[in-house]
Amino acid sequence: MRFLSAALTVSVAALATFGSPLAAQQRPFTFMDVQELKRAGSWTPSPDGAWMLYTVTTPDWDAAESQTDIHLVSLSEGVSSSRQLTYTDDRNETSPAWAADGSFFVFSSNRDGEENQLYMMRHDGGEARKVTDAGEGVSGFAFSPDGQWLVYRSGESDREQLYRLPAGDLVGGEPEQLTDGEAGIDQWDFSPDGSRIYFARPDSFDEDEVKRREQGFTVDVRNAVTPLSSLWSVDVAAATERRETSDASYSVNSFTLSDDGRWIGITGGSPERYERNITAQRLYADLYLKEIATGEIERLTDNYEIGEGGMSFSPDGRWVAFSAPDDLDRYSMTENRVYIREVDDRGGAFRKLGADFDQSSSVGFWSDDSETIYFNAGVTVTTQLHALDVESGEVRQLTEERAALSVSRDDDTGTILIGYSDPKTPPTVFTAASVDDVADRSAWTQLVDVNPQIRDIALGEEVEVNWRSSDGKMVGGVLVYPVGYEEGTRYPLIVAIHGGPASADVLRFNGGYNAQVYAGAGYAVLKPNYRGSRNYGNAHRTDIVGDYFTMGYEDIITGVDHLIAEGIVDGDRMGALGWSAGGHWSNWILTQTDRFKAISSGAGTMNWISMYAQSDVQRNRQFYVGDGFLYEDFDTYFDQSPLKYITNAVTPTMIHVVEGDPRVPSPQSVELHMALKKLDVPTELFMYPGRSHGIPDPRNRLVKAVSEMSWMDYYVRGIGEKFEWRQVLETLEGEDGPVVVSDPER
Repeated sequence: MRFLSAALTVSVAALATFGSPLAAQQRPFTFMDVQELKRAGSWTPSPDGAWMLYTVTTPDWDAAESQTDIHLVSLSEGVSSSRQLTYTDDRNETSPAWAADGSFFVFSSNRDGEENQLYMMRHDGGEARKVTDAGEGVSGFAFSPDGQWLVYRSGESDREQLYRLPAGDLVGGEPEQLTDGEAGIDQWDFSPDGSRIYFARPDSFDEDEVKRREQGFTVDVRNAVTPLSSLWSVDVAAATERRETSDASYSVNSFTLSDDGRWIGITGGSPERYERNITAQRLYADLYLKEIATGEIERLTDNYEIGEGGMSFSPDGRWVAFSAPDDLDRYSMTENRVYIREVDDRGGAFRKLGADFDQSSSVGFWSDDSETIYFNAGVTVTTQLHALDVESGEVRQLTEERAALSVSRDDDTGTILIGYSDPKTPPTVFTAASVDDVADRSAWTQLVDVNPQIRDIALGEEVEVNWRSSDGKMVGGVLVYPVGYEEGTRYPLIVAIHGGPASADVLRFNGGYNAQVYAGAGYAVLKPNYRGSRNYGNAHRTDIVGDYFTMGYEDIITGVDHLIAEGIVDGDRMGALGWSAGGHWSNWILTQTDRFKAISSGAGTMNWISMYAQSDVQRNRQFYVGDGFLYEDFDTYFDQSPLKYITNAVTPTMIHVVEGDPRVPSPQSVELHMALKKLDVPTELFMYPGRSHGIPDPRNRLVKAVSEMSWMDYYVRGIGEKFEWRQVLETLEGEDGPVVVSDPER
């Protein structure tokens, strides 16, 4: 049994603030509950639509790892029919795929070593049988649509090739190599009839690049020159390759095949080295359409700094569509629209659909008759399914759930899957007989319930809240009431500021940086969808352009004032926190007001001037600040930087950042920490190992959460002792019990 400190459970002092006792069978939500949530995914319906394979990932806190198994559920009977198929304590079974006749499935596992191999298994019983014994393991596989072959990718890093096995003799058959290029295979996909595989592959392989790293010359070259990629195909039966593109003016980033096998949609990226990093490559790409029969390639778009989505073909083969900003002439942050054209109308113009819809539209999936495009889009504090009429261009909202909804259709079987989460329901999935039934909640069948323990936990009520900002415009967000809330009692407040900023907080489970843990500890939590957020229309999202912080700050502060006026919040006990853009606004709040007793800044900017060069993102930051070129207009950037106003700071501020964060680099946090130290403002800087924008490992994510709440407890509520390492050490149990026994009187 775990014995957790007050920072991981609810302190005695915090319990004393609850207005009413918790139900006898329930307890507050804790950070350890968050760590122990299971995750389900890899939804894989059977060819006959009767069953669905899926994976369940179970965290192992003591080992700082997680383990994944495969489960099965009846699509008609739902959760009650679910059962586990694979059992390994410290190995993983992932990526299930059905054979064409549904008699068995294949999955990837490291159960017999460090490398992933393929195994086959019947869903109605029996042991798994090993299929591959590839020296470098298997890094992807698929059955051919005609059911004849199982093809997998294997090989040394960046040199992986494709291999085939006869689907009728997976265990006894000998693998045969299909491709033999110098460089490895990237994206690959079967033609609809299964006779060919199309794949993208770099045009060359740099042996010296590998050797220099092996010999210890491990310097990283920023925006290093890398080879372009081309599109190829291979005949699966004959194992003969054919080059499909050979144009040095673009690099094949990705591709899509039409269902009728006549067309390939290609996203071609820029060949320029400084336009090819992870955040720039989409801006500087264009779309191309190849007719397979003739080999002719048509360039569909020719613009600069416009990010188009990948192409989608209608089921009847008539239409090609893609999503892109409303303004295709210049860089902007306008909402996305769907652009459509008849596929064989070579040189024809694309028609814009959904122009009157004040959110972004996209191509999710098509109706069988190709007359409707379905997509998910945010609506204030929810996400809903929408339908886009191809003929009229009109958009209809189909669902009205007070939840985060994500509806999709399985490409192979047509099964409708409904991803779902609400404030009391962790992420799960439902199915419905058809897309027409999605609007009728009673027609849903729940398929997964991997966290039933949540029903024994007391959760704070979450509601949509709206208020008028200082300029008269309405703003909204999510309010989480403290567990045991009593009307007339004022509670301490945490303002949890989402990142993006082009994102939104919605009515989903435990959003807002573990808001339900704060609710369980007696806090109210406001998650404001300030100016710059999605889900409230294009004007709301772009109102901050040219003056990044002002209106977003006003929206947050007026939201706080609204809760104080409503008698919910104690204005003398408030804290603010956020990550990424939420960290940006936390830093701005620090320099603009002393109303908050504590702030936690996660991966936030201090100085837009230095951030411009340090970060892997330039273009959107330039646009947000006013679209002037930094090196000709330093004043505009500095005027909108928290650093310019840092001498106003008085609020105790904790700072969190990943040391190698490429998006909001850690020197931004170092600048903040140094300034606060020199200004004698209480501060701590926690710098986490890694090279990602978020904290990559669960142990350190717990450190961040626990230390952050301890900071709030100490400065906002005057309880606790700030953060101490024993608060996280005691979560680890040795043979004789916890490493540290908590002090119940803390």
